[in-house]
Amino acid sequence: MNEMTEGAMNVANETARQMQNFFHVNEIINYVKEPEHVVKFATGVIAVLIFWVVYRLIRMIIKKGAARKFEPRAVKTITKVVGYVFYVLIVMYVLGLFGINLGAIWGAMGIAGVAIGFAAQTTVSNLISGVFIMTEKAMKIGDFIEVDGVSGTVDKVGLLSIRIHTVDNQLIRIPSSAIINTKLKNYSTFDYRRYTFDVSVDYSTDLDKAVEVLNGVPARCKLAVTDKADYAPKVLVTGCMDSGIGMTLIVWCERQNFFDLKTEVCVQTVKAFNEAGINIPYNRVDVSVLTDKTIPSLSFKA
Repeated sequence: MNEMTEGAMNVANETARQMQNFFHVNEIINYVKEPEHVVKFATGVIAVLIFWVVYRLIRMIIKKGAARKFEPRAVKTITKVVGYVFYVLIVMYVLGLFGINLGAIWGAMGIAGVAIGFAAQTTVSNLISGVFIMTEKAMKIGDFIEVDGVSGTVDKVGLLSIRIHTVDNQLIRIPSSAIINTKLKNYSTFDYRRYTFDVSVDYSTDLDKAVEVLNGVPARCKLAVTDKADYAPKVLVTGCMDSGIGMTLIVWCERQNFFDLKTEVCVQTVKAFNEAGINIPYNRVDVSVLTDKTIPSLSFKA
C-alpha cells in the first residue's frame, strides 16, 4: 500500500514538474521577483490599456465618419483593417518591451510579404480593386449592371469579386479587378431610362404628317413618361437611307418598365402608321417562275 502511495506521489510530482517546464513557471517567478521587471510589466499593461482606449475612440470616430460617405459593407471593411493594424502594433510593442529584436521580425515579414505578393498577384489585385469598388459606391446589391458584355442583377459585393445572376438565372462571378479595368454600366443608378426607336417611311410620304403621327405615339403608350419636361419625348428625322427616310422616336420611362416599353412603342408605332396610311418600307424579292417555253434553248456544234 505504501509502495502504491509512493508511486502515485512520484507520478503527481513528475506531472507538476512537466507542467511547470511547459508553462515556464519558474522563469516567470524569477522574472517577477526583480523590481525592474515588475515595473516594466506594469508599464506595459498600462500602455496596452491606454492603446486599447485610444483604439476604441479612433474606431468609433472612423466608423461614424465613414458611415456618412460609404456603404455599410465598406465601413465594416475599414473598421476591420483598423483593428488588424492595432493588433499588429500592440504585439510589436509588447515584444519590444521584453527586449525582443524587432528588426529581424520586420525583415522576415518583409521577405514573406514579397514572396506572398509574387505568389498571389491576382488575389492582391482583386483585393485592392474590391476596396476601391466599395469606397466608390458604383453599385449595390439589387442593381442591374453590365461588365464586359455580361449583364445581370448584383447578389453580393465582396472584396475579391462580385456575384450576379443573369436574366436567364445563371450565376456569374466577376473578379473585382475586371470591374476596375473595364467599363461598368449600372442601369439602376437613375430612376428613368431612355429608349430610342428607329423607323423609316417611304420617300413619297408627307414628312410633316409622319412627324405628327410619330409624336402622338408616346401618348398611346401607358408606360411612356410624357408629363416631365426633362424627359419629354422627341422625334428626329435622321436622314435618307437606301429604302426610305429614317426617323427616330426618343421615349423615356421608369427604370423597371424599360423592357415592356420597347414592345409597347413598336406595337403602337406600327398601329399609328397603318391608321394614317403611312407605309414602312421593307426589302422585297421578286421571283420569276421559268417554264420550258421561257427557257432559251442552247445548241452546241462539235
